[in-house]
Amino acid sequence: MSDSGKNILVVGGGVIGLSIAYSLSKSGHHVRIMERDPSLTDSCSSGNAGMIVPSHFIPLAAPGVISQGLKWMLNPKSPFFLRPRLDPALARWIWLFMRHSNQQHVQNSAELLRDLSLLSRRLHLELAEQENFPLVDKGLLMLCQSQKGLDEEAEVAESAHRLGLEAEVINLTRLHELEPNAKINAKGGVWFPQDCHLDPSDFIQALRRGIKKAGGEFIDAEAENLDDSTIVTKTGEKHTADTIVLAGGIATLNLARDLGLKLPMQGGKGYSLTLPKPLRNPELCSLLKEGRVAVTPMGDQLRVAGTMEICGKDTSISKPRLQGIIESFCSFYPEFRPADFDNLTPWVGLRPCSPDGLPYLGKAPGHEKIIIATGHAMMGLSLAPVTGHLVTQLVNNKSPSLDLSALDPARFG
Repeated sequence: MSDSGKNILVVGGGVIGLSIAYSLSKSGHHVRIMERDPSLTDSCSSGNAGMIVPSHFIPLAAPGVISQGLKWMLNPKSPFFLRPRLDPALARWIWLFMRHSNQQHVQNSAELLRDLSLLSRRLHLELAEQENFPLVDKGLLMLCQSQKGLDEEAEVAESAHRLGLEAEVINLTRLHELEPNAKINAKGGVWFPQDCHLDPSDFIQALRRGIKKAGGEFIDAEAENLDDSTIVTKTGEKHTADTIVLAGGIATLNLARDLGLKLPMQGGKGYSLTLPKPLRNPELCSLLKEGRVAVTPMGDQLRVAGTMEICGKDTSISKPRLQGIIESFCSFYPEFRPADFDNLTPWVGLRPCSPDGLPYLGKAPGHEKIIIATGHAMMGLSLAPVTGHLVTQLVNNKSPSLDLSALDPARFG
């Protein structure tokens, strides 16, 4: 730590918290990371699809999401489900989500999401080189089985071009050129060359090694209360710091309340299954349009992930929804059978979802020593390095390299 370095406490040991701690450590600060579950078995970081996606410039709150979601509500295998319950926080979240599900919000958000993602992609590539872990920079396939789906994704490709992003609408011949390793049942799709993928475990371990090498410390504890400069754990221990960064995903809600801040945020439950040694592994990661399933090769493993269940903090597993993921995958990749997944243990995690589909990133209102970084939903791993970069700029009292006003933690009042 340099003489001018600050004492920083980062609450949350997932990819967001670790990326923040890594960047702050490299900037000369003394960093402690408080993590509730050092094994990350209870984190949304370890079992995700491992995708780095500049192609995701459309926020979760977008036109058509509500109507499609309502159609899916009665299907127990559908990729989306909102669990009805008497909860004022959920009612507020739904109202705000509906208010932001319009084309104007998509247009207002697209350039910011593009800029965040492209900077994060560059930082991912630099980090992979510096910390020596594998990152595959070959793009992502958006695969479509219906003409309607293909037409919709062709429009997304056109929007990508207008934003200066690379996207190529592909037919079956081109699909086989790009993906020679797998038989795919699709009409075609879109190839996004700037997207990448990695194994989240490689990324997490690289960050932890880098933090420890820079003198960072890890605290195995669960934060329970917060004031301006002190975290109190569930066992009553007190930890003070010059700056506290709240980066614990959905668990940030309770600590934000101690500041008088009611963050609208819901847990978006997702599942994944990882085949240890598939007979054939694709070269590229893919998204299955009609099934809303993510497919990622990770070395000699293959991960299949999906669903978005707005469910509060419930981490129970829905077997029909898990079966829906498997069936969608096997429909697109017909060399696989549902029985291939019979003896696998499913992973489940809660993504922290804001109602406008944008993260919360900035200083807590009225609390200069506290920074909030959460609400990244499905983009946590993708946006982790840029989140660390921007938080470091805030800690160093430098103007952020991107306008963060749309990410203000107090934007909903």
